[in-house]
Amino acid sequence: MTEQNNNTNLPPTDSQQSDELTDVNKSVDNSWKNRIGGVWNNATGRLRELVPTDIPQMVGNWFNVSESQVAEILEAVRAELPTTEALLIGKPQAGKSSIVRGVTGVSAEIVGQGFRPHTQNTERYAYPSGELPLLIFTDTVGLGDVNQETEALIEELVGDLQHQTRRARVLILTVKINDFATDTLRKIASQLRKEYPEIPCLLAVTCLHEAYPADVTDHPTYPPEYEEVNRAFSAIKEAFTGLCDRSIMLDFTLEEDGYNPVFYGLEAFRDTLAELLPEAESRAIYELLDEKAGIEIGNLYRDVGRRYMLAFAIMAATVEVVPVPFASMPVLTALQLSMVGLLGKLYGQTLTPSQAGGVVSAIAGGFVAQAVRRELVKFVPGFGSAIAASWAAAYTWALGEGACVYFGDLMGGKKPDPQKIQSVMQEAFKTAQERFKGMKR
Repeated sequence: MTEQNNNTNLPPTDSQQSDELTDVNKSVDNSWKNRIGGVWNNATGRLRELVPTDIPQMVGNWFNVSESQVAEILEAVRAELPTTEALLIGKPQAGKSSIVRGVTGVSAEIVGQGFRPHTQNTERYAYPSGELPLLIFTDTVGLGDVNQETEALIEELVGDLQHQTRRARVLILTVKINDFATDTLRKIASQLRKEYPEIPCLLAVTCLHEAYPADVTDHPTYPPEYEEVNRAFSAIKEAFTGLCDRSIMLDFTLEEDGYNPVFYGLEAFRDTLAELLPEAESRAIYELLDEKAGIEIGNLYRDVGRRYMLAFAIMAATVEVVPVPFASMPVLTALQLSMVGLLGKLYGQTLTPSQAGGVVSAIAGGFVAQAVRRELVKFVPGFGSAIAASWAAAYTWALGEGACVYFGDLMGGKKPDPQKIQSVMQEAFKTAQERFKGMKR
């Protein structure tokens, strides 16, 4: 693998960047005049003050945010994210990790490595990262173990829920379709609902294929209309009467299990979960589980990378509501540096924010035009911020695609090709513009 110190040693040269950015400057000017007409000529002195004439220097400053600035910005962004905490309660092998995998789209291997001890009997997984989580899954471990003290676990969970937070919370109880030994789970759910009736609860009945008729080898159209499945589902729902706000059937398997789709019932899960969450968190869930992103995992790196990119694109659109041009650039820059650092880690490269800034500067190239244009469009009364939000998301997505190509080349021992990266980013930006055009906050 190429050493990490090579991360920022990418073409183009300074002279090439200068020529390219000069062309970009002209392109921005022409594009803006053609798109907005007389607005440019009637711009105020404030506009001229906000848009520096030295675009190369301006861009260089964007991606040279200090480490302390990045940390401060990310802390502020984290406080405003529409984050959902999902408390997963169920026995081992009841499908808790599969739910995490289905919602985040990452591989079983990465999910397994991502859980970290939280308390004595729980572990946590933050997505897309611990510093910028849109989703936090808390998984109870050891439930059903004869040596597990139920009262101690309940006390632990209640104590954790006592902490004040502005994040949305939801309890998800997982039960296998053929498991009727649910006394311990019902006891835990009963105590938690008594202590925190305002926290919604979802009953997820999993592993449906284990109750399919013997001659069935694949999933039917959802929901499954098999007598064995419906009878078991009804019995489990009855056992949890009064404890859950919603109930749903799921079967999230591994690719090698041979069931299609892998995440059976994912759309129903998305819709049901969204019904239980506040508006902002519900919207984030819908965007994360957009059908265009719900592709079965193939290539470990690119497909998982795209799921991370989607999360950061959503964040970028969220922060772009600031109506003053360029005011949100430091925030977007911090988000993009964090995304590139996370993608680098996925590909085996560990980068500091400064190193990530070097990578972004190297691969951004001709995208300076889109970045500047996105900010200028905020001057269009009434429509600017909504358009800027979709552009911020598309631009962040394109940077992620370019970073995946860059890190992929490094992993393969090749020198990254700037022209290939630019081509990938241009195409990705066009596609992402269409995809995110309706995204606004």
